[in-house]
Amino acid sequence: MSGRGGVRQEKVAATREAILAAAEQLFAEHGVYNISNRQISNAAGQGNTAAVNYHFGGKTDLVRAIAARHTEQIERIRVRQVARTEGSGELRDWVACMVRPLTEHLEALGSPTWYARFNAQVFADPALYDAVVPETMASPSLRVLLDGLNACLPGLPADVKADRGVMARHLIVQMCVERERALADNAPLAHPTWSALASGLIDALTGLWNAPVSPRP
Repeated sequence: MSGRGGVRQEKVAATREAILAAAEQLFAEHGVYNISNRQISNAAGQGNTAAVNYHFGGKTDLVRAIAARHTEQIERIRVRQVARTEGSGELRDWVACMVRPLTEHLEALGSPTWYARFNAQVFADPALYDAVVPETMASPSLRVLLDGLNACLPGLPADVKADRGVMARHLIVQMCVERERALADNAPLAHPTWSALASGLIDALTGLWNAPVSPRP
């Protein structure tokens, strides 16, 4: 009995993984709302077109499950990076903690990848953002990162910090999208490696955080 149960669990896990992989690629390439559950089921090799609903419920739950696959791995990288950086008073060190967990994760995935383009859609859509991002913001390592970053910017007004935080997020996400798309299309690369892209982002974002603030009206 337990043997049959184990085989069934393995089949369920394999089906879920196939659906997640197919959905991530389709969402990245065509947009979350342009893809039907039937298309995902077919791409995942599932004859039952209700497979997506059976395993994940609605589309938002599916998006959340895709994000979770990556968030867990990114969090492990960030925990290590933050642990090495704790106690540093160098802004650049904390900016690296913002950038490198994502770029290292994308590098580890190999090529082609679809996560950067999928992630950009989550950040751009208010409903998906609200469903996915608040969970990631609750990460203990991210709180330590933000505390370390803020400690390096004692004179920066809170509203300017918030504004530049949004700018930094968009720059990281979109630059990763540009490289991922170029790799997928065999197009010329602005950076030869994910690590080189990370270094460029760290340079730019350190400058962003250190930029002067215009006089207030």
